[in-house]
Amino acid sequence: MTEVASMPEQSIAPDEHSLLVDNVSHMIGRQTILNGVSFAVRPGASIAVQGRSGSGKSTLLSIIMGLIAPSSGSVTIAGEQISSASRTRRAQIRGARIGVVFQHAELLDELTVKENILLPSWLSKSDPEVAARRADELIERLGLPGERSATVISGGERQRTALARALINDPVLLLADEPTGALDAELREAAAELLFDIPAQTGCAVVIVTHDPAVAQRADHQFTLSDGHLTIST
Repeated sequence: MTEVASMPEQSIAPDEHSLLVDNVSHMIGRQTILNGVSFAVRPGASIAVQGRSGSGKSTLLSIIMGLIAPSSGSVTIAGEQISSASRTRRAQIRGARIGVVFQHAELLDELTVKENILLPSWLSKSDPEVAARRADELIERLGLPGERSATVISGGERQRTALARALINDPVLLLADEPTGALDAELREAAAELLFDIPAQTGCAVVIVTHDPAVAQRADHQFTLSDGHLTIST
């Protein structure tokens, strides 16, 4: 259930995994950004990807989300290829199956905490009553002030709100892009604990990109992206 597979030379059935990245390469002009990147993440499992700035981590996340198409290879989420889907279908997969947490939370300050959490459910046109109940559950679980404006909450509350927003549609995959980079040491520890514990309890897979070794070590497996290649960290 918590297997995370690095698969440079083996084929893995896509229906066994929340995420399957199979031999993905990407070039911009003559520059190789990713070169034969392959890994698979089962439900409830987590990986951390580390690498220098410019190593291709953000490109990898963008390909997983279907925002850009790889030059070759494929990305499959819960049994469906997002890399070869139509633009409309890619957007649907992102809304229904992928949650994303960004470094700076990216909340809309004109909305309340609860409204920020509900935003993905509005965009995906989910059942409003079901979404409201789910939001209330996440607010209670994360200890958030649901009716307060996002402009007046603390840094830790902002990051917990961003996590709740990422989980509102019950995604099969949670992507986190430097989610603790803007936090101090105490808040970073608390945010990292939530990032790994809550998705593990809900059964979604987690892929986190981070420069922080302490955060990366919480993942089931750690990888390093360098010169376009993904390798298991030692």
